[in-house]
Amino acid sequence: MDILPESNDLYGSKQYWNQRYAQEADDTSFDWFKSYSEIADTLRSLIPDKASRILMLGCGSSTLSEQMYDDGYHNIVNTDYSSIVIEKMKRKHEETRPQMKWYEMDVRDLHFSDNSFDVAIDKGTMDAMMTVKGDIWNPPQQVVDDCTKEVSEVIRTLRKGTGVFVYLTFGQPHFRKRYLTVPGTTLEIRELGEAFHYYLYTLRI
Repeated sequence: MDILPESNDLYGSKQYWNQRYAQEADDTSFDWFKSYSEIADTLRSLIPDKASRILMLGCGSSTLSEQMYDDGYHNIVNTDYSSIVIEKMKRKHEETRPQMKWYEMDVRDLHFSDNSFDVAIDKGTMDAMMTVKGDIWNPPQQVVDDCTKEVSEVIRTLRKGTGVFVYLTFGQPHFRKRYLTVPGTTLEIRELGEAFHYYLYTLRI
């Protein structure tokens, strides 16, 4: 497919995503890995209150938000740094899922008030920022800075004492814990899957 990048490091490029979303049909969806049906029970246990205000980080054209909405989570705020996909998703859901919000925004610079969300969800967004070429055992400073900024912004916007950051990734703990080990928070890690494993990181604020 000509929408695939020439190299994986382009997954971290805003230009690549804008070009890709511009080429795709409005009804196209793309999910990095697990669908909502595969992780629904886990997310329901982590987010028992369906009135929770949820921040979706780097939503892209994923079906996660719409499937959560249809499961009763109506207070979802979606962000992505691609204005093209945000406008597409607004049009796609404005009539069928009118309570969802859509904002062009970078996860490293969230324009929301402190303590304003109950839950934040990242399903592959941080992974895209880690595709910069370099040694995975000693990541480039850009990767360290980008991931640290995202986590800092998420912690800032979550409600202190009750906020939960849910991060689903294929990244093993050795490569992810460095960004999610933050003083004053509690980190839980679950391994999901059988033949191919994914990891669910839950950071409680």
